[in-house]
Amino acid sequence: MIDVRQVQLDKTKRSIVISDIHANLKLFKKLLNKLHYTIDDYLFINGDLCEKGPKSLEVVEFVQNLCEQSDRVFVTKGNCDVLHRDVFDESAGIMAYMNRQKHSILNEMLEKQSKTKEDFTNLKEIGHFYRQHFHNELNWIDSLPIAYETEAFIVIHAGIENIEDWHETEESFALHTDAFYEKDHIANKTVIVGHWPVVNYRATLTSSHNPVIDLDKKVIALDGGNQIKKDGQLNALIIENNNYSYTYVDDLAYEMIVRTEHIDSTDRLGTVTYPNYEMQTIKKEEYFTLCKNSNLGIEQWIKNEYLLTDSESIRCKTDLSTTFLSVTQSEQVWIIDNDCEGFSLVKKGTGEVGWIPKSCL
Repeated sequence: MIDVRQVQLDKTKRSIVISDIHANLKLFKKLLNKLHYTIDDYLFINGDLCEKGPKSLEVVEFVQNLCEQSDRVFVTKGNCDVLHRDVFDESAGIMAYMNRQKHSILNEMLEKQSKTKEDFTNLKEIGHFYRQHFHNELNWIDSLPIAYETEAFIVIHAGIENIEDWHETEESFALHTDAFYEKDHIANKTVIVGHWPVVNYRATLTSSHNPVIDLDKKVIALDGGNQIKKDGQLNALIIENNNYSYTYVDDLAYEMIVRTEHIDSTDRLGTVTYPNYEMQTIKKEEYFTLCKNSNLGIEQWIKNEYLLTDSESIRCKTDLSTTFLSVTQSEQVWIIDNDCEGFSLVKKGTGEVGWIPKSCL
């Protein structure tokens, strides 16, 4: 049985849920400032404090301090927070991961003591080093529960199993399961998860990293692709007076003003996300090519510069919005890609990501 802890909330107070900080301390602080967070709020941090970004240890320290300042801060484990287990278990592949993932708490702990992997002969020695120098941080992470349960909702990193008693969910499922929103559960409460970037659910919908809030299905998915997607964001769910809302922050800095209104008449929507990159060409136009996504069996308009062709396949080279947007005069947008012919890829203040004609800007 997973470690689930009960929380009784004062319903007159605001609850905030944030997930998948991924070692981006600057963005996390920016989000707390935007929320005007105080110790009067309930703050749930739903796993994956670490990895991907450059400040895993600093995020851990910062969150520990938040916990010391308020008994209304509740933190769960995420799959990225327990990678040290693989070192202690001497698991195959963890050394390759450390070589591949420069921004990892495993590497940060070595660097902080001016060490490298080459200073050790095996994983057992590295594990001993971690315990010797970082036992407080690792013990704190290990002490975190898998889930918090309130009267109205469950906070868990990846999801719960579709079983009569969800408390019997396996830890591996709770931390690692993909695409929970596409699964079912029979808990009588809303399940709030992170882990799986929400844009992955929007292959045929308007591209965005905004949370999925589906109270009918009793699922809220929060992972905004921070540190993983180029145009990703760090989301916060706000629960106040039984109402659910959200806000976000991101790292996009290149802002422009729309000069000329543009009303899209194509109704082209969607997103290409990993690993669904293989395409079949249907029709090529001046700026975009209509393709059939081989894995999903759907049609998507791919910007020509993002199509890679070789003797064996045609692929979209990375995650990409296939949405076309409307914009109004004087509207602010943030530039994601301004180097393509004819169109710019932008993000609106509403979080929608898509293409607009360059002549608008």
